[in-house]
Amino acid sequence: MLGLQRETSSMYKRTSSRDYSPMVDVEDSSGLLLENEVNKEMETTNPSWKCSLPHVLVATISSFLFGYHLGVVNEPLESISSDLGFSGDTLAEGLVVSVCLGGAFIGSLFSGGVADGFGRRRAFQLCALPMILGAFVSGLSNSLAVMLLGRFLVGTGMGLGPPVAALYVTEVSPAFVRGTYGSFIQIATCLGLMAALFIGIPVHNITGWWRVCFWLSTIPAALLALGMFLCAESPQWLFKQGKIAEAEAEFERLLGESHVKTAMAELYKLDLDKTDEPDVVSLSELLYGRHSRVVFIGSTLFALQQLSGINAVFYFSSTVFKSAGVPSDLGNIFVGVSNLLGSVIAMVLMDKVGRKLLLLWSFIGMAVAMALQVGATSSYLPHFSALCLSVGGTLAFVLTFALGAGPVPGLLLPEIFPSRIRAKAMAFCMSVHWVINFFVGLLFLRLLEQLGPRLLYSMFSTFCLMAVMFVKRNVIETKGKTLQEIEISLLAKP
Repeated sequence: MLGLQRETSSMYKRTSSRDYSPMVDVEDSSGLLLENEVNKEMETTNPSWKCSLPHVLVATISSFLFGYHLGVVNEPLESISSDLGFSGDTLAEGLVVSVCLGGAFIGSLFSGGVADGFGRRRAFQLCALPMILGAFVSGLSNSLAVMLLGRFLVGTGMGLGPPVAALYVTEVSPAFVRGTYGSFIQIATCLGLMAALFIGIPVHNITGWWRVCFWLSTIPAALLALGMFLCAESPQWLFKQGKIAEAEAEFERLLGESHVKTAMAELYKLDLDKTDEPDVVSLSELLYGRHSRVVFIGSTLFALQQLSGINAVFYFSSTVFKSAGVPSDLGNIFVGVSNLLGSVIAMVLMDKVGRKLLLLWSFIGMAVAMALQVGATSSYLPHFSALCLSVGGTLAFVLTFALGAGPVPGLLLPEIFPSRIRAKAMAFCMSVHWVINFFVGLLFLRLLEQLGPRLLYSMFSTFCLMAVMFVKRNVIETKGKTLQEIEISLLAKP
């Protein structure tokens, strides 16, 4: 009786400004009509991709800022340490680079609550605020402590932005281009890294230019905050809040009027299937509840992404290129171009070959590239051949990473997470990402000294092969399916 009252209450809350067949009071009839409404989608044409594109592009500004702040201190670090009085202090220099990771971890922990509590648009604006403030503080700093404060503030925005961007792009994109739009996140990150590299070039010739490098980042951050006033809110989030008329209006903006009824019918079907679930998502539910398996898959994918050695390759690439006689600036450009090229190829293939196949071939390619790095350490190879293998392995690793292991997890996880836990589950998985990222960065050089490059790169290659087996056994294909279809298929599994 209590369950019937709760269902009736839930259905009353979901009243709409339009007439939807799922709202019929007779349970059997509502189920039949719901199925009819969902099946009609197969008979309609795809919605126009042009409607949702501007909203996605504004959202990916957060990814551009993420990439920019990851790379903004690489070139100016020497000038920063000299001007702020800690030149030669490797610990202080390391803190300037890595304190963002601590802030990002904190930001990622709160990203789920912020996205669910305030909505996706407001979450983007809250992400931009510490980035603007932190960039100003960093640019004005006259001591190490102030610089670290600014970098930490920026890091909180960096931690908040990626999971919200993944959520938003997944929820506002039509199914047939969702993979392509999801790849925009990785491309924007690459462009941010490259922008930081090019903007940092004059730092050795212009005194105090490093301050300008920080201040310039406030422009895209302000554009993100202001642009979100013009963007659509996630219809899924509005529906969860009981704002049905607003959800309909946003679906109309994103998909076109002819697709609103089908989209809303799918949301109603999911709502009827989940009336017995609590509104609040706890950590214990993520770890031990009915959806714990998809949370395990998501967190493991992010862990394997970092354990593959991608950040170690980025950290060590300058040394590899220097040993080959290539200037570090030019080497960084090669790495950036490889990363961007792989991301563009992934964008083209994502909605054609699917997420799972891209992940498989990406991790296989990364394992082979790491094997080339191992081969380059052989004492039996001529010096020139070893250098070619080392440089080629580095660029091949970055390229194959960008093909799948880089962009796919951030797109796939919001697709397979049910709407009720999507934001909290993404926050949990991104927290795992940042923890593993931190320890890889912290321990890489020490492990390199103690184990040597051959054994360390062999370990990275092994993790890539483990990722291949994990993806093959656990990851489902989501290409071309609506979020509601994916969720229904997962709910149907035992």
